[in-house]
Amino acid sequence: MDDASARGFLRRLFDAAIAEADPARVVPRWLPEPPKGRTIVVGAGKASAAMARAFEANWPGELKGLVVTRYGHAAPCKRIEIVEADHPVPDERGRDAARRILEMVRGLAEDDLVVALISGGASALLTAPAEGLTLADKQAVNRALLASGASIDEMNCLRKHLSAIKGGRLAAAAFPARVLTLLISDVPGDDPATIGSGPTVADPTSFADARAIVAKYGVVPPPAVAARLAAADDETPKPDDPRIARAETRLIATPQVSLMAAAAVARAEDVAPVILGDAIEGESREVARVFAGIARQTRRYGQPVPPPCVLLSGGETTVTMRGKGRGGRNSAFLLALAIALQGQAGTFAIAGDTDGVDGSEDNAGAILTPDTLARAAAKGVDAKAHLAGDDAYSFFSALGDLVVTGPTLTNVNDFRAIFVDQNHGGPATI
Repeated sequence: MDDASARGFLRRLFDAAIAEADPARVVPRWLPEPPKGRTIVVGAGKASAAMARAFEANWPGELKGLVVTRYGHAAPCKRIEIVEADHPVPDERGRDAARRILEMVRGLAEDDLVVALISGGASALLTAPAEGLTLADKQAVNRALLASGASIDEMNCLRKHLSAIKGGRLAAAAFPARVLTLLISDVPGDDPATIGSGPTVADPTSFADARAIVAKYGVVPPPAVAARLAAADDETPKPDDPRIARAETRLIATPQVSLMAAAAVARAEDVAPVILGDAIEGESREVARVFAGIARQTRRYGQPVPPPCVLLSGGETTVTMRGKGRGGRNSAFLLALAIALQGQAGTFAIAGDTDGVDGSEDNAGAILTPDTLARAAAKGVDAKAHLAGDDAYSFFSALGDLVVTGPTLTNVNDFRAIFVDQNHGGPATI
């Protein structure tokens, strides 16, 4: 397969993964029976506006609601108000929307139904600081966590214990109404308590867990945050809390299902798919080195399957910031993969965030080809220096290899595909 064909193949895989998690496709399959009472729709996340649009377009009865999504991720709705706010560091609009959502679900009756539309990004977008904390406190903690290399479940554990709405508190506020949560998963393992910091799900973690995470990563919290963690007198609702008894969750889109959709495209094009996992975690550059080893084994020995094949994976890697460059975890993974592969013949790759935003940049990810390092060297672009400076965005931008989709209005986390072709010439010259 030539360069252009391989690039097109990888984009078709990525596009298929995104399409499989399109709210317009998945939300209508999971609509509940209309209640005797009122229907209130709330939610947060990068896909929440598109979920709201799909919900109200297919809902047979009356409803009202409010969801908060990231700037640029809005979708027009007639009966559900859409608020845009900042991500990954929360802002005043997200805080105000969270407070309004809490007020909207209070005072409901047993015959009422609250539908919560939750997707990736909800943790930052649905920000209601716990009593005694300010938005500035939450912002400071978020920034520290994002730069620390903490995993998503660790970050969300801490967020829950600094919030008035996360960790089951939204469901508790809605009691005794029935609460149905429709989830689009962006977290490894698809744990409902982790997706969006589980605003409608009982929280198994504790203040002690949150303090341990602060210590593990050397985070220095603002004084008010440190005092709240030390006091530990406002624990999140646990699984036996009666206020959570009428809360139900349904996973409507997951990374695994999107990987399977990409695998189906590969098979249709006579390329053998191998799904390595839907919950891959770890430092981007370390994961890249492991995957490079698998790609070399595939190319040299036809294991785990002979070429042509594609190695598919999902999950969420992390980047511990050391430099001041630009780029998210997917472009960092690809740059580290390029360095590890050293121009291996017949090997192409794509990595991107299915929400269309890699970190905080305007790209979803990037594409790697066998001559990536050679083309960079010809332009005087030092791959190792860019990786050391956490500047993968600039590296791939210089080559014209960024993948730009714009907001996809869904989010099932990272997508990675390494295509290993057969009989594709010799190694690239660097």
